[in-house]
Amino acid sequence: MLDAVPPFRARPGAQGDERVIKLAVLAVGGQGGGVLADWITDVAERNGYVAQSTSVAGVAQRTGATIYYVEMARDTGRLPVFALSPSQGDVDVLIAAELMEAGRAIIRGFVTPDRTTLIASSHRIAAVSEKIEPGDGRASSSKVHATAEAASKRFIAFDMEKIAADNGSMISASLLGALAGSDALPFTRESYEQAIGAGGRGVKASLAAFGAAFDRARGAAAPVSKPSEPAIVESALGAGRVSGPQSLLQGWQALAARIDLMPVAMRDMALRGLRKVVDYQDIAYGREYLDRLDNAIALDGAGHGHVLSIAAAKHLANAMCYDDMIRVADLKTRSTRDKRVRREVGVKDGSILQVTEYFHPRIEEFCGTLPAGLGSYIENRPKLAAFLDRRINHGRRIRTDSFAGFAALWFIGGLRRWRRRLLRHQVELAHLERWYALALSHVPADYGLAIEILNCRRLIKGYSDTHVRAQSKFDRVLSVLDLLKGRADAADWIRRLREVALKDEKGDMLDGALKTVATLGPDPAPGTP
Repeated sequence: MLDAVPPFRARPGAQGDERVIKLAVLAVGGQGGGVLADWITDVAERNGYVAQSTSVAGVAQRTGATIYYVEMARDTGRLPVFALSPSQGDVDVLIAAELMEAGRAIIRGFVTPDRTTLIASSHRIAAVSEKIEPGDGRASSSKVHATAEAASKRFIAFDMEKIAADNGSMISASLLGALAGSDALPFTRESYEQAIGAGGRGVKASLAAFGAAFDRARGAAAPVSKPSEPAIVESALGAGRVSGPQSLLQGWQALAARIDLMPVAMRDMALRGLRKVVDYQDIAYGREYLDRLDNAIALDGAGHGHVLSIAAAKHLANAMCYDDMIRVADLKTRSTRDKRVRREVGVKDGSILQVTEYFHPRIEEFCGTLPAGLGSYIENRPKLAAFLDRRINHGRRIRTDSFAGFAALWFIGGLRRWRRRLLRHQVELAHLERWYALALSHVPADYGLAIEILNCRRLIKGYSDTHVRAQSKFDRVLSVLDLLKGRADAADWIRRLREVALKDEKGDMLDGALKTVATLGPDPAPGTP
């Protein structure tokens, strides 16, 4: 009976051999949290400890972050009384398989500055609340880092997901390595490795990830220093990183040489934009990009830090690389995508992977991939467009692991060589030219306003219905330019409207903000009360 061996809990000031060590692991599905908890329990028992492992499923984040809870105490002949879940302020070690899970643990009170060793992977998995925001809804990683430093007794964080992926293992192995390297538990490295080896599956890869994380936690791995900006540009322009036919290499080197003549502050962004544009279309398209960018550079100067040119380099590239059916098909049939999917799914060499792509084209996408004249002919005849739409506008599932499905998408992706002749390109190009000319026309009178007009391009993204809604927001935000003409705070108002539009999926908040702008009177003269 249980009463035969009196249970105990650690007394205040108890000796180390009587203390109950409490450890919590926060992980989501597929990260191996259960395996990690089993390994930790195994390590404890190998070292003469009594251990208990439980799990509490969560439902608040993504598929739900599960809390794996382990309590352990040295076996002294008395049966410990272990809790089934962690309590606020009563956790010795907390392991988070993703950075924001560490933040949630802090909010829930599991991390305390006088007691808790906090171990977290610094990589991010966007939460649903971050994904649904039309703009950049990501929470600030730097704030979580700063909070974790202040809230914990010791904070260990680095990209354990990358270490695991580089060694062909799961993040659970690198998390265990970080735990072992932290010396938060009184066990040797060999004990952890023996627990991994007892699993019998994927031992070699798990041990490799464990060892790399162990060394990193101990500080054996040198921190990666961020090179200066000129070094980034110099290394990025190296011809050794680009391969292909000699004629195309010569064209690329000529474009790269033009970037090398630009102001240092904007070279990195210009190079990134050029790479994106050339990958999207071809060398000639990259030349068009740099020609347009030169117009902004000519109006800019070092006195402004070349902020206008940097914004132009970023948003011109995004505007020229609009999403269309050709782009989507091209990306889905690249060999790099197949490798990435196989790596993420964990498919072994020689195994067959079935991939099904979902498409739902509308008549607008169909007309956009036709020659400009034919596409316009159909769009200008509503009855014909409606007739075709009834036959086109329905969902399709295409197996890209089959010859027929892959060939269909490969053919659509190959249409990019004729993209300049298609209707969608002409529409996008006309819109780009109006937006860019509008922004540059404001540079002499209001430099800040010109930058904000360029930044409004962030509103436009996606394709199909998403693109239509985004373009509507873009047009509505810039529709108030005449109302703001001559005001000193015009740039600030455009910035506010853009930020509201990015956070407001339905547009209700944007409508309210636009009404506020409509009530503004003339800009008061300086000194006027």
